[in-house]
Amino acid sequence: MAGTSFAHVLQQVANGSFPASVMFQVLGLNMLDGLSTLVPLAAFLGVLQALGRMYRESEMHVLASSGMGASGLLRPVSLLALGVAILVGVVSLWLGPWAARTSDQLVAAANRSVIAAGLDAGRFTELPGKGGIIFVDELSRDGSTLGNTFIATERTGHDNVPHLKLVTGKHGQLYQETDGSGRYLAIWDGWQYDIPLGADNWRRMKYERNDASLDSIQSDEDDEEDPAHSLTLAQLLKTDNPDTRAEFAWRTISPFMTVVLLALALPLSRQSPREPRFGRLFLAVLSFYFYYLLLAICRGQIIKGHWHHSFPMWIVTFLVFAVAVRMFQNQYAERKPRKADA
Repeated sequence: MAGTSFAHVLQQVANGSFPASVMFQVLGLNMLDGLSTLVPLAAFLGVLQALGRMYRESEMHVLASSGMGASGLLRPVSLLALGVAILVGVVSLWLGPWAARTSDQLVAAANRSVIAAGLDAGRFTELPGKGGIIFVDELSRDGSTLGNTFIATERTGHDNVPHLKLVTGKHGQLYQETDGSGRYLAIWDGWQYDIPLGADNWRRMKYERNDASLDSIQSDEDDEEDPAHSLTLAQLLKTDNPDTRAEFAWRTISPFMTVVLLALALPLSRQSPREPRFGRLFLAVLSFYFYYLLLAICRGQIIKGHWHHSFPMWIVTFLVFAVAVRMFQNQYAERKPRKADA
């Protein structure tokens, strides 16, 4: 999971979504956000391995011969499930969204500084998000004031012909909107050239001031953002749309998913001493991903607007829990003695 998150963060840095200076902070916050999925899986596999070892080493048979029945397993596992469910609830309802918001704020704060984005005086610098090339001969210490500025960008015109846009200016300045959301570059006293590649109808325009938005060129088209994920619980309850309904359903069902997985670990952990050690583990991982995939499908239907409530997700959860309970009961049910053949 850490490797997948790290690869995703590296891809965003390479695409220019945010500077490399905040890469490890964003990675840590992403890992913190992913604990709502990682903690239930870790608890599930931990209980499965611990009880499976006790079965393989015949410790369970010794405990059963000493009078310990099914309740001897249910009580400690139930206490563990309760503690882990509370932890997952805190992560999914509060800590995960807080980490997502903090990550977005950290990236936004870093992108407001041209120096953080990698701009340096005296050399050509690629703008984030494949936005073009910029060159300045002087740069103030805080990165807000620029000297002679040169910007080259490429775009496709209405005639589907690539156009090269060149902007020059004697000096520039980086500024933000009053609420701090937008980031712009203002250039004074310069020329702007529009050059269609392969044609001779060039355009030249002299300007006194030319403003360019730096937020628009930093958009990452390959990055699928989920705005509802960073909302607080109160904001989710106040907003009614498919994304917020799906997000609220996922956050509330995560703690119960932990209880279901630990209930499923009880029957799956039972094995004989000669049984392959990792056979049940492979079956348990497949069970987890099948259950997780069903919940993800239900969430996708809510996001698409096909379902307007989370009732199917709860049905899947209760069905898996019922299967786990039935399997556990069958293991401890009294077996009828076989009749001897005449």
